[in-house]
Amino acid sequence: MDRIRITGGAPLQGTIPISGAKNAALPLMIATMLTGDTVELRSVPRLADVGLLLRILGNHGVDHTVTGKRPGQTSETGQTIRLDASSIIDTSAPYELVSRMRASFWVIAPLIARFGEACVSMPGGCAIGTRPVDLLLMALERLGVTIGIDGGNVLAKAPKGLRGADIEFPKVTVSGTHVALMAATLADGRTTIENAAREPEVVDLADCLNKMGARVSGAGTSRITIDGVSRLHGTTHTVMPDRIETGTYAMAVAMTGGDVMLEGARPEYLQSAIDIMQQAGVDIAATNEGIRVRRNGGKLRAVDVTTNPFPGFPTDLQAQFMALMTRADGTSRIRETIFENRFMHVQELARFGAQIRLDGDAAMVDGVDDLKGAPVMATDLRASVSLVIAGLAAAGETEIHRVYHLDRGFEALEAKLARCGASIERLRAA
Repeated sequence: MDRIRITGGAPLQGTIPISGAKNAALPLMIATMLTGDTVELRSVPRLADVGLLLRILGNHGVDHTVTGKRPGQTSETGQTIRLDASSIIDTSAPYELVSRMRASFWVIAPLIARFGEACVSMPGGCAIGTRPVDLLLMALERLGVTIGIDGGNVLAKAPKGLRGADIEFPKVTVSGTHVALMAATLADGRTTIENAAREPEVVDLADCLNKMGARVSGAGTSRITIDGVSRLHGTTHTVMPDRIETGTYAMAVAMTGGDVMLEGARPEYLQSAIDIMQQAGVDIAATNEGIRVRRNGGKLRAVDVTTNPFPGFPTDLQAQFMALMTRADGTSRIRETIFENRFMHVQELARFGAQIRLDGDAAMVDGVDDLKGAPVMATDLRASVSLVIAGLAAAGETEIHRVYHLDRGFEALEAKLARCGASIERLRAA
Protein backbone atom coordinates (compact mmCIF):
# COMPACT_ATOMS: atom_id res chain seq x y z
CA MET A 1 0.00 0.00 0.00
CA ASP A 2 1.05 3.59 -0.58
CA ARG A 3 2.69 5.62 2.19
CA ILE A 4 3.14 9.34 2.74
CA ARG A 5 6.47 10.77 3.88
CA ILE A 6 6.62 14.18 5.55
CA THR A 7 9.60 16.18 6.75
CA GLY A 8 8.16 18.59 9.28
CA GLY A 9 8.96 22.11 10.37
CA ALA A 10 8.04 24.25 7.36
CA PRO A 11 5.33 26.91 7.78
CA LEU A 12 2.60 26.90 5.15
CA GLN A 13 2.34 29.89 2.82
CA GLY A 14 0.07 30.36 -0.20
CA THR A 15 -3.38 29.36 -1.42
CA ILE A 16 -5.29 26.09 -1.09
CA PRO A 17 -8.42 25.63 -3.22
CA ILE A 18 -11.23 23.95 -1.27
CA SER A 19 -12.85 21.00 -3.02
CA GLY A 20 -16.51 20.05 -3.18
CA ALA A 21 -17.73 18.34 -0.03
CA LYS A 22 -17.62 14.55 0.01
CA ASN A 23 -20.44 14.45 2.57
CA ALA A 24 -22.61 16.46 0.17
CA ALA A 25 -21.52 14.79 -3.07
CA LEU A 26 -22.43 11.24 -2.00
CA PRO A 27 -26.13 11.90 -1.14
CA LEU A 28 -26.43 14.13 -4.22
CA MET A 29 -25.17 11.29 -6.43
CA ILE A 30 -27.63 8.87 -4.83
CA ALA A 31 -30.50 11.37 -5.24
CA THR A 32 -30.01 11.33 -9.02
CA MET A 33 -31.77 7.94 -9.01
CA LEU A 34 -35.01 9.73 -8.10
CA THR A 35 -35.41 10.80 -11.74
CA GLY A 36 -35.03 9.26 -15.17
CA ASP A 37 -33.60 12.53 -16.49
CA THR A 38 -29.92 13.43 -16.53
CA VAL A 39 -28.50 15.30 -13.54
CA GLU A 40 -25.20 17.16 -13.84
CA LEU A 41 -23.16 17.57 -10.65
CA ARG A 42 -20.25 20.00 -10.67
CA SER A 43 -17.26 20.24 -8.30
CA VAL A 44 -17.53 16.56 -7.38
CA PRO A 45 -14.24 15.74 -5.59
CA ARG A 46 -11.92 13.10 -7.04
CA LEU A 47 -12.04 10.63 -4.15
CA ALA A 48 -11.98 6.88 -3.70
CA ASP A 49 -15.47 6.99 -2.13
CA VAL A 50 -16.86 8.84 -5.16
CA GLY A 51 -15.38 6.24 -7.50
CA LEU A 52 -16.81 3.41 -5.40
CA LEU A 53 -20.28 5.00 -5.35
CA LEU A 54 -20.17 5.36 -9.15
CA ARG A 55 -19.53 1.60 -9.30
CA ILE A 56 -22.45 0.93 -6.95
CA LEU A 57 -24.80 3.16 -8.94
CA GLY A 58 -23.58 1.51 -12.13
CA ASN A 59 -24.54 -1.85 -10.62
CA HIS A 60 -28.12 -0.54 -10.49
CA GLY A 61 -27.95 0.62 -14.11
CA VAL A 62 -27.01 4.29 -13.66
CA ASP A 63 -24.85 5.56 -16.54
CA HIS A 64 -22.34 8.31 -15.92
CA THR A 65 -19.95 10.46 -17.92
CA VAL A 66 -17.19 12.70 -16.66
CA THR A 67 -17.15 15.84 -18.79
CA GLY A 68 -14.14 17.90 -19.82
CA LYS A 69 -12.71 20.47 -17.48
CA ARG A 70 -14.57 23.74 -17.24
CA PRO A 71 -12.57 27.00 -17.36
CA GLY A 72 -10.51 27.30 -14.20
CA GLN A 73 -11.11 23.69 -13.17
CA THR A 74 -8.03 21.69 -12.20
CA SER A 75 -7.31 18.23 -10.86
CA GLU A 76 -7.48 19.78 -7.38
CA THR A 77 -10.95 21.30 -7.69
CA GLY A 78 -13.16 18.43 -8.65
CA GLN A 79 -14.88 17.11 -11.73
CA THR A 80 -18.22 17.41 -13.48
CA ILE A 81 -20.26 14.18 -13.60
CA ARG A 82 -23.47 13.61 -15.55
CA LEU A 83 -25.63 10.80 -14.15
CA ASP A 84 -28.47 9.11 -16.03
CA ALA A 85 -30.76 6.76 -14.08
CA SER A 86 -33.32 6.29 -16.86
CA SER A 87 -32.69 2.54 -17.12
CA ILE A 88 -32.47 1.03 -13.64
CA ILE A 89 -31.88 -2.71 -14.10
CA ASP A 90 -31.46 -3.87 -10.51
CA THR A 91 -33.06 -2.68 -7.25
CA SER A 92 -30.71 -4.72 -5.07
CA ALA A 93 -27.41 -3.65 -3.50
CA PRO A 94 -25.16 -6.57 -2.46
CA TYR A 95 -23.06 -6.80 0.69
CA GLU A 96 -19.70 -6.78 -1.12
CA LEU A 97 -20.45 -3.23 -2.28
CA VAL A 98 -22.46 -1.77 0.63
CA SER A 99 -19.96 -3.08 3.19
CA ARG A 100 -17.23 -0.90 1.71
CA MET A 101 -19.07 2.40 2.24
CA ARG A 102 -21.94 2.93 4.65
CA ALA A 103 -23.46 5.84 2.73
CA SER A 104 -24.25 3.48 -0.13
CA PHE A 105 -27.05 2.02 2.03
CA TRP A 106 -28.95 5.25 1.31
CA VAL A 107 -29.78 3.97 -2.21
CA ILE A 108 -32.74 2.31 -0.47
CA ALA A 109 -34.52 5.71 -0.46
CA PRO A 110 -34.66 6.48 -4.21
CA LEU A 111 -35.19 2.81 -5.10
CA ILE A 112 -38.23 2.39 -2.85
CA ALA A 113 -39.59 5.85 -3.76
CA ARG A 114 -39.33 5.40 -7.50
CA PHE A 115 -39.78 1.65 -8.00
CA GLY A 116 -41.67 0.51 -4.89
CA GLU A 117 -39.09 -2.09 -3.87
CA ALA A 118 -35.48 -2.46 -2.81
CA CYS A 119 -33.19 -5.17 -1.45
CA VAL A 120 -30.16 -3.58 0.21
CA SER A 121 -27.57 -5.31 2.35
CA MET A 122 -27.20 -4.23 5.97
CA PRO A 123 -23.96 -2.21 6.09
CA GLY A 124 -22.57 -3.79 9.29
CA GLY A 125 -20.27 -2.09 11.77
CA CYS A 126 -17.60 0.54 11.44
CA ALA A 127 -14.24 1.27 13.02
CA ILE A 128 -15.48 4.45 14.72
CA GLY A 129 -18.84 3.18 15.96
CA THR A 130 -21.84 0.99 15.27
CA ARG A 131 -23.94 3.64 13.48
CA PRO A 132 -27.06 1.45 13.18
CA VAL A 133 -29.66 1.95 10.47
CA ASP A 134 -32.70 1.56 12.72
CA LEU A 135 -33.66 5.24 12.47
CA LEU A 136 -33.44 5.14 8.68
CA LEU A 137 -35.77 2.14 8.56
CA MET A 138 -38.14 3.76 11.05
CA ALA A 139 -38.45 6.78 8.76
CA LEU A 140 -39.23 4.57 5.76
CA GLU A 141 -41.84 2.61 7.73
CA ARG A 142 -43.54 5.87 8.64
CA LEU A 143 -43.78 6.58 4.91
CA GLY A 144 -45.60 3.29 4.35
CA VAL A 145 -42.72 0.95 3.56
CA THR A 146 -42.90 -2.66 4.72
CA ILE A 147 -39.49 -3.71 6.04
CA GLY A 148 -38.18 -7.25 6.38
CA ILE A 149 -34.73 -8.68 7.13
CA ASP A 150 -33.55 -11.81 5.33
CA GLY A 151 -30.01 -13.14 5.17
CA GLY A 152 -28.51 -9.82 6.22
CA ASN A 153 -30.51 -7.91 3.60
CA VAL A 154 -33.19 -5.27 4.13
CA LEU A 155 -36.22 -6.10 2.00
CA ALA A 156 -38.28 -2.95 1.46
CA LYS A 157 -41.63 -2.92 -0.31
CA ALA A 158 -44.19 -0.22 -1.06
CA PRO A 159 -46.20 -1.53 -4.03
CA LYS A 160 -48.82 1.22 -3.68
CA GLY A 161 -46.21 3.96 -3.36
CA LEU A 162 -45.16 6.09 -0.41
CA ARG A 163 -47.49 8.32 1.57
CA GLY A 164 -46.61 11.49 3.46
CA ALA A 165 -46.21 11.19 7.21
CA ASP A 166 -44.90 12.89 10.33
CA ILE A 167 -41.41 11.61 11.18
CA GLU A 168 -39.77 12.54 14.48
CA PHE A 169 -36.26 11.33 15.12
CA PRO A 170 -35.44 10.58 18.79
CA LYS A 171 -31.94 11.89 18.15
CA VAL A 172 -30.36 13.93 15.39
CA THR A 173 -29.28 11.72 12.50
CA VAL A 174 -27.75 13.00 9.28
CA SER A 175 -28.20 9.63 7.56
CA GLY A 176 -31.83 9.39 8.65
CA THR A 177 -32.56 12.93 7.51
CA HIS A 178 -31.00 12.28 4.08
CA VAL A 179 -33.00 9.07 3.59
CA ALA A 180 -36.31 10.53 4.79
CA LEU A 181 -35.81 13.66 2.67
CA MET A 182 -35.08 11.73 -0.53
CA ALA A 183 -37.91 9.24 -0.08
CA ALA A 184 -40.52 11.86 0.85
CA THR A 185 -40.00 13.89 -2.35
CA LEU A 186 -42.02 11.28 -4.30
CA ALA A 187 -44.51 10.41 -1.52
CA ASP A 188 -48.20 11.18 -1.83
CA GLY A 189 -48.94 14.14 0.45
CA ARG A 190 -47.00 16.12 3.02
CA THR A 191 -44.14 14.84 5.15
CA THR A 192 -42.66 16.63 8.15
CA ILE A 193 -39.30 15.68 9.64
CA GLU A 194 -38.91 16.76 13.26
CA ASN A 195 -35.51 16.91 14.98
CA ALA A 196 -33.96 16.90 11.52
CA ALA A 197 -30.21 17.28 11.05
CA ARG A 198 -29.30 20.89 10.32
CA GLU A 199 -25.98 20.23 8.56
CA PRO A 200 -25.15 22.31 5.45
CA GLU A 201 -24.92 19.05 3.48
CA VAL A 202 -28.63 18.46 4.17
CA VAL A 203 -29.37 21.97 2.87
CA ASP A 204 -27.30 21.27 -0.24
CA LEU A 205 -29.30 18.10 -0.92
CA ALA A 206 -32.60 19.95 -0.41
CA ASP A 207 -31.47 22.74 -2.77
CA CYS A 208 -30.66 20.21 -5.48
CA LEU A 209 -33.94 18.35 -4.98
CA ASN A 210 -35.86 21.62 -5.29
CA LYS A 211 -34.04 22.31 -8.58
CA MET A 212 -35.27 18.87 -9.68
CA GLY A 213 -38.87 19.88 -8.95
CA ALA A 214 -39.24 18.79 -5.32
CA ARG A 215 -41.09 20.95 -2.81
CA VAL A 216 -38.85 21.05 0.27
CA SER A 217 -38.84 23.83 2.86
CA GLY A 218 -37.13 24.27 6.22
CA ALA A 219 -33.82 22.54 5.40
CA GLY A 220 -31.18 23.87 7.78
CA THR A 221 -33.69 23.96 10.65
CA SER A 222 -34.85 21.14 12.92
CA ARG A 223 -38.18 20.91 11.05
CA ILE A 224 -38.26 20.09 7.35
CA THR A 225 -41.48 19.96 5.33
CA ILE A 226 -41.79 18.07 2.04
CA ASP A 227 -44.84 18.17 -0.22
CA GLY A 228 -44.55 15.13 -2.45
CA VAL A 229 -44.62 15.39 -6.24
CA SER A 230 -45.32 12.74 -8.89
CA ARG A 231 -41.95 13.00 -10.61
CA LEU A 232 -38.64 14.85 -10.56
CA HIS A 233 -36.65 16.13 -13.53
CA GLY A 234 -32.99 16.71 -14.34
CA THR A 235 -30.92 19.71 -13.30
CA THR A 236 -27.40 21.06 -12.87
CA HIS A 237 -26.02 21.55 -9.37
CA THR A 238 -22.66 22.55 -7.91
CA VAL A 239 -21.54 20.68 -4.80
CA MET A 240 -20.96 22.93 -1.78
CA PRO A 241 -17.35 23.49 -0.60
CA ASP A 242 -16.07 20.99 1.94
CA ARG A 243 -16.25 22.42 5.46
CA ILE A 244 -14.23 19.50 6.91
CA GLU A 245 -11.43 20.00 4.40
CA THR A 246 -11.55 23.72 5.20
CA GLY A 247 -11.21 23.10 8.93
CA THR A 248 -8.47 20.53 8.38
CA TYR A 249 -6.26 22.88 6.38
CA ALA A 250 -6.98 25.73 8.78
CA MET A 251 -5.66 23.55 11.61
CA ALA A 252 -2.63 22.55 9.54
CA VAL A 253 -1.76 26.24 9.12
CA ALA A 254 -2.39 26.87 12.81
CA MET A 255 -0.13 23.92 13.69
CA THR A 256 2.82 24.86 11.46
CA GLY A 257 2.50 28.64 11.40
CA GLY A 258 2.26 30.63 8.20
CA ASP A 259 -0.37 32.40 6.14
CA VAL A 260 -2.74 30.58 3.78
CA MET A 261 -5.85 31.57 1.83
CA LEU A 262 -8.44 28.77 1.78
CA GLU A 263 -9.96 29.64 -1.56
CA GLY A 264 -13.71 29.13 -1.92
CA ALA A 265 -14.24 28.27 1.75
CA ARG A 266 -17.50 29.38 3.41
CA PRO A 267 -17.08 30.51 7.05
CA GLU A 268 -20.77 30.01 7.91
CA TYR A 269 -20.33 26.27 7.39
CA LEU A 270 -17.89 25.90 10.29
CA GLN A 271 -18.33 28.92 12.54
CA SER A 272 -18.09 26.83 15.71
CA ALA A 273 -14.67 25.49 14.70
CA ILE A 274 -13.51 28.98 13.69
CA ASP A 275 -14.58 30.36 17.09
CA ILE A 276 -12.65 27.62 18.90
CA MET A 277 -9.51 28.13 16.82
CA GLN A 278 -9.62 31.88 17.42
CA GLN A 279 -9.82 31.18 21.15
CA ALA A 280 -6.68 29.08 20.70
CA GLY A 281 -4.85 32.08 19.25
CA VAL A 282 -5.25 31.56 15.50
CA ASP A 283 -5.94 34.56 13.26
CA ILE A 284 -8.87 33.71 10.95
CA ALA A 285 -10.62 36.21 8.68
CA ALA A 286 -13.32 35.82 6.03
CA THR A 287 -12.59 37.52 2.69
CA ASN A 288 -14.23 37.70 -0.73
CA GLU A 289 -11.95 34.85 -1.82
CA GLY A 290 -12.58 32.52 1.11
CA ILE A 291 -10.98 32.25 4.54
CA ARG A 292 -7.48 33.51 5.43
CA VAL A 293 -5.69 31.66 8.25
CA ARG A 294 -2.53 33.00 9.90
CA ARG A 295 -0.33 32.17 12.85
CA ASN A 296 3.06 33.77 12.97
CA GLY A 297 5.02 33.03 16.11
CA GLY A 298 2.32 33.22 18.79
CA LYS A 299 1.93 30.28 21.16
CA LEU A 300 -1.25 28.23 20.86
CA ARG A 301 -3.57 28.26 23.88
CA ALA A 302 -5.30 25.13 25.20
CA VAL A 303 -9.07 25.20 24.65
CA ASP A 304 -11.76 22.71 25.71
CA VAL A 305 -14.16 21.43 23.06
CA THR A 306 -17.16 19.08 22.83
CA THR A 307 -18.36 17.61 19.54
CA ASN A 308 -22.02 18.15 18.70
CA PRO A 309 -24.33 18.05 15.68
CA PHE A 310 -24.31 21.17 13.50
CA PRO A 311 -24.01 24.04 14.33
CA GLY A 312 -21.78 22.60 17.06
CA PHE A 313 -18.14 21.55 16.71
CA PRO A 314 -17.95 18.77 14.06
CA THR A 315 -16.95 15.27 15.11
CA ASP A 316 -15.11 15.06 11.77
CA LEU A 317 -12.67 17.74 13.02
CA GLN A 318 -12.10 16.24 16.45
CA ALA A 319 -8.94 14.29 15.56
CA GLN A 320 -7.42 17.27 13.74
CA PHE A 321 -8.11 19.57 16.69
CA MET A 322 -6.55 17.05 19.06
CA ALA A 323 -3.39 17.12 16.95
CA LEU A 324 -3.41 20.93 17.18
CA MET A 325 -3.80 20.87 20.96
CA THR A 326 -0.74 18.64 21.38
CA ARG A 327 1.33 21.83 20.84
CA ALA A 328 -0.84 24.19 22.88
CA ASP A 329 0.15 25.87 26.15
CA GLY A 330 -1.76 24.09 28.92
CA THR A 331 -4.24 21.21 29.07
CA SER A 332 -7.27 20.88 26.83
CA ARG A 333 -10.24 18.56 27.31
CA ILE A 334 -11.79 17.15 24.13
CA ARG A 335 -15.11 15.37 24.57
CA GLU A 336 -16.61 13.17 21.82
CA THR A 337 -20.40 12.84 21.97
CA ILE A 338 -21.22 11.58 18.46
CA PHE A 339 -19.28 8.31 18.05
CA GLU A 340 -18.36 5.97 20.88
CA ASN A 341 -14.99 4.81 19.53
CA ARG A 342 -13.40 7.80 17.90
CA PHE A 343 -10.14 8.09 19.83
CA MET A 344 -8.11 5.50 17.96
CA HIS A 345 -5.75 8.22 16.75
CA VAL A 346 -4.59 8.85 20.33
CA GLN A 347 -2.10 5.98 20.30
CA GLU A 348 -0.64 7.12 17.00
CA LEU A 349 -0.35 10.77 18.12
CA ALA A 350 1.50 9.49 21.20
CA ARG A 351 4.20 8.15 18.87
CA PHE A 352 5.05 11.77 18.05
CA GLY A 353 5.55 12.46 21.77
CA ALA A 354 2.04 13.81 22.43
CA GLN A 355 0.77 13.59 26.02
CA ILE A 356 -2.88 12.42 25.94
CA ARG A 357 -4.97 10.68 28.62
CA LEU A 358 -8.34 9.08 27.98
CA ASP A 359 -11.20 9.34 30.44
CA GLY A 360 -14.42 7.78 29.10
CA ASP A 361 -15.74 9.96 26.28
CA ALA A 362 -13.07 12.62 26.86
CA ALA A 363 -9.38 13.03 26.10
CA MET A 364 -7.10 15.25 28.18
CA VAL A 365 -4.30 16.72 26.07
CA ASP A 366 -1.25 18.18 27.82
CA GLY A 367 0.54 20.41 25.33
CA VAL A 368 4.23 19.74 24.67
CA ASP A 369 6.95 22.01 23.30
CA ASP A 370 7.94 19.76 20.42
CA LEU A 371 6.77 16.74 18.47
CA LYS A 372 9.17 14.30 16.83
CA GLY A 373 8.56 12.53 13.56
CA ALA A 374 7.70 8.82 13.68
CA PRO A 375 6.25 5.99 11.61
CA VAL A 376 2.48 5.93 12.22
CA MET A 377 -0.57 4.12 10.91
CA ALA A 378 -3.89 5.61 9.82
CA THR A 379 -6.98 4.11 11.48
CA ASP A 380 -9.90 5.93 9.84
CA LEU A 381 -10.49 8.78 7.41
CA ARG A 382 -10.36 11.80 9.73
CA ALA A 383 -7.81 10.29 12.12
CA SER A 384 -5.50 9.81 9.13
CA VAL A 385 -5.27 13.51 8.43
CA SER A 386 -4.61 14.31 12.10
CA LEU A 387 -1.37 12.39 11.64
CA VAL A 388 -0.55 14.54 8.61
CA ILE A 389 -1.09 17.68 10.70
CA ALA A 390 1.18 16.36 13.45
CA GLY A 391 3.80 15.31 10.92
CA LEU A 392 3.85 18.76 9.31
CA ALA A 393 4.88 20.28 12.65
CA ALA A 394 7.08 17.46 13.99
CA ALA A 395 10.85 17.63 13.86
CA GLY A 396 12.35 15.12 11.46
CA GLU A 397 10.65 12.59 9.23
CA THR A 398 7.19 11.03 9.53
CA GLU A 399 5.92 8.13 7.47
CA ILE A 400 2.16 7.46 7.41
CA HIS A 401 0.99 3.98 6.48
CA ARG A 402 -2.45 2.83 5.22
CA VAL A 403 -3.11 6.16 3.52
CA TYR A 404 -6.00 4.74 1.48
CA HIS A 405 -8.13 6.23 4.27
CA LEU A 406 -6.91 9.68 3.19
CA ASP A 407 -7.81 8.99 -0.43
CA ARG A 408 -11.40 8.41 0.65
CA GLY A 409 -11.88 11.97 1.85
CA PHE A 410 -9.18 14.43 0.74
CA GLU A 411 -8.66 15.43 -2.88
CA ALA A 412 -5.04 16.07 -3.98
CA LEU A 413 -3.87 16.36 -0.36
CA GLU A 414 -0.13 16.16 -1.06
CA ALA A 415 -0.28 18.56 -4.02
CA LYS A 416 -2.23 21.19 -2.08
CA LEU A 417 0.14 21.08 0.89
CA ALA A 418 3.33 20.86 -1.19
CA ARG A 419 2.37 23.98 -3.15
CA CYS A 420 2.26 25.84 0.19
CA GLY A 421 5.76 24.77 1.16
CA ALA A 422 5.23 21.45 2.94
CA SER A 423 7.83 18.72 2.39
CA ILE A 424 5.40 15.89 1.62
CA GLU A 425 5.47 13.07 -0.92
CA ARG A 426 3.62 9.86 -1.68
CA LEU A 427 5.62 6.66 -1.80
CA ARG A 428 3.88 4.36 -4.24
CA ALA A 429 3.54 0.68 -3.45
CA ALA A 430 5.87 -1.51 -5.49
